Amino acid sequence: MSFLPFSCIYQAFNAAVARFPDNPALIYLGKEFTYSQLKDLVERIAASLNHLGVEKGDRAIIYLTTTPQWIISWLSLLRIGAVAVPITPIYTPYDIRYLANDSRAETIFCMDTNFGYVTQVLRETSLKRVIVTNAVELLPWWKKLTGKAFDKIPEGKFTLGENIFTFGSLLKRGLPPPPNFTVEGKEIAEILYTGGTLGPPKGVPIPHICFVEDIIEARKTSEALIPRGEDIVVLGSPPYHMLGQERGLGALLHGDALLLLPRINLDGLFDHIQSYKVTTFFGVPAIFRMILEHDRVDYYDLSSVRYYLCAGDLLPTEVADRWLEKFGKTIYTGYGATETSGGVTLTFAGEPFPKSSAGKIAHFRKVKLVYPDTLEEVQPGEPGEILVSSENMVTGYWNKPEETAESFANIDGRLWYRTKDILRIDNDGWVFFSDRSADMIKHKGYRVAASKIEAVLQEHQAVVASCVVGIPDVMVGERIKAFVVLKEDIKGVSAYELIAWCRERLPSHEVPQYIEFRDMLPKSKVGKVLRREVRAEERRKLEKSSLRGEEN
Repeated sequence: MSFLPFSCIYQAFNAAVARFPDNPALIYLGKEFTYSQLKDLVERIAASLNHLGVEKGDRAIIYLTTTPQWIISWLSLLRIGAVAVPITPIYTPYDIRYLANDSRAETIFCMDTNFGYVTQVLRETSLKRVIVTNAVELLPWWKKLTGKAFDKIPEGKFTLGENIFTFGSLLKRGLPPPPNFTVEGKEIAEILYTGGTLGPPKGVPIPHICFVEDIIEARKTSEALIPRGEDIVVLGSPPYHMLGQERGLGALLHGDALLLLPRINLDGLFDHIQSYKVTTFFGVPAIFRMILEHDRVDYYDLSSVRYYLCAGDLLPTEVADRWLEKFGKTIYTGYGATETSGGVTLTFAGEPFPKSSAGKIAHFRKVKLVYPDTLEEVQPGEPGEILVSSENMVTGYWNKPEETAESFANIDGRLWYRTKDILRIDNDGWVFFSDRSADMIKHKGYRVAASKIEAVLQEHQAVVASCVVGIPDVMVGERIKAFVVLKEDIKGVSAYELIAWCRERLPSHEVPQYIEFRDMLPKSKVGKVLRREVRAEERRKLEKSSLRGEEN
């Protein structure tokens, strides 16, 4: 058993505040919040939540864009022992309804711009209270005025009423601090939702100690380059994404500064890196390629960055090589999943590693490589499905026994998470990615469940069957393509209509880019659509197209 200095997230945050009270904790649109200032804001919101009746163990949805309010809400919930449910701010009412009912959340933090979506589903959910904010609520008045003058602030309409509060009003209540709740390390800190292979998204309940264990080890990877308390990290992945949590929220538990961008605009990103002398940047492969190909990147000085990390998908060797040649810096890599609460493999700064490797297994993890059909271990050096286990691991999905049985296996008295990813480990312990489950599509760093999109398509009155696959794409990892069979008596339904249908019911990163109509889809003997055959067919087409391009 490895020793951890803290078993709960808020304990770790408190320690960072005590050690670095005057260090900048958050930087947002030119406004800096020190650690002591951030803690004061957190305690005030926590006191108001406690006064409103939010109790230990209650779930609360964070439906916010990347703002200081996101961070304050998350820490405030953990302060009183409640469970945060972070979700993407681009979800539609369709998603909000499902997630609120599945988590049984009673509180939701939302932006004024998505307040209308929340009100559409209030009566159909367990939600009892709404806390609304806007992108500039915590900024000085003159910044707000400047933003409005130049029409730079997104504005939405909202109405106050019974159990509808503004974030600012909760800050001003002046209540005494809430009592100190006893929170055990094994208790749930948050529920992160990820794509479901059998249907709708499934919640991953992450224990406090599981999160703390991961972020402590993750920070060690860059410590040779940047001591704790001296890092300036720009949030290159959303805070509701496991990568953004591990490397972004994790910074706040080590005394480092976290720079927030309301949205990723490359020129804005470059300007912030240059102005604030950012030392750490992380993201998915697509953003590194976009930076390399941006026609104004050479106008900025990015030399302050000492540590680059790419995760969320396989970093192409070509991108890594171009980056090293252009910037003279190595991009380090890692592999993990929401269900493992972060990194399974890590690469430590300053240590040489082979090309295309995802690093070595973290010391607190145990892994097996097995044949997916039998779960028998493969021979050394052979690829196999990677199973992951640890002392403080996630043990199943929230209210999803069928999904839990499919993805978690008890082998010889030990629980293992089945990643469905095929990896190989060489004789020196370096891990290499071989393939992923055909059910999951990696698009722009998101894990998109093919089955979820198929289910939405099949809700359309004209569709009798559908199959969704990922098509390899160097810019975004994979593009989403749907194959659809229409009912025989239906005429005149277009791909545009079906894409519009999906856009109303899915977040933008889950909407298919292409739809192809078929008379039939390949099926197994028991009638299950053979997604792997469709995927293989598309990849053969892609390979032939590439060969023709080379010949020309």
